[in-house]
Amino acid sequence: MEFRLVIFLCFWAAAEEGLKLEADVPFQRVPVTHEAAIRCCYRWEMEHKVDWFKHVHAIKETESKIINDSDTVKMMKNETKGVKCNFLLLKSTQLNDTGLYQCKLHHSTLQTFTHGTFLQVYIPLQKSLNLSESVKNSIITAEGVLLLLFVLIPGIMLLCKSKTLNELSKKKGREEENIYEGLNLDECNSAYHQIQRSSQQGPYQDVASCGEDIQLEKP
Repeated sequence: MEFRLVIFLCFWAAAEEGLKLEADVPFQRVPVTHEAAIRCCYRWEMEHKVDWFKHVHAIKETESKIINDSDTVKMMKNETKGVKCNFLLLKSTQLNDTGLYQCKLHHSTLQTFTHGTFLQVYIPLQKSLNLSESVKNSIITAEGVLLLLFVLIPGIMLLCKSKTLNELSKKKGREEENIYEGLNLDECNSAYHQIQRSSQQGPYQDVASCGEDIQLEKP
């Protein structure tokens, strides 16, 4: 019994040593109803069998399912310079195709999985307005013109208002200058002095300062 166990372990180690897994694409994302191509590559000279598995992680456990050929799923093989590749082609992906895809390699009692590729199927965003490129360019040009007008119009209005205020200020200054035109400063001074003298003398004349021929003013 022990001898058989040793033989089995040696055979299993030899078979595993001959297997060399190549790097897989870890993540792939495709829109719904599009085609997805997944591959697994390795080096292994021994005769073996390959099965594709899909793993879907649920809330508490992971559900695994073997994938078979169908109208929408195709499996192909290829070998180049000792590297064997298995391809899984999904012609029209659906949302429930999201999951981890792995190749399971069988040889006698040896079974191993490749690294695998996680496939995500998504629904692309739909355009609310289907506009052509020429219409988009026209809209961008119109937005630029409107933006330019919104910047220029307030500036022009401020300049016009400032110019109007300057003209009114100049006009007011000219009107004030015109008020004093034609006035004789000497006559103004003499009239001013006469007014001052009359206010200082009062309404009655001094009798002592009057001559004999001057008639006094009656109260």
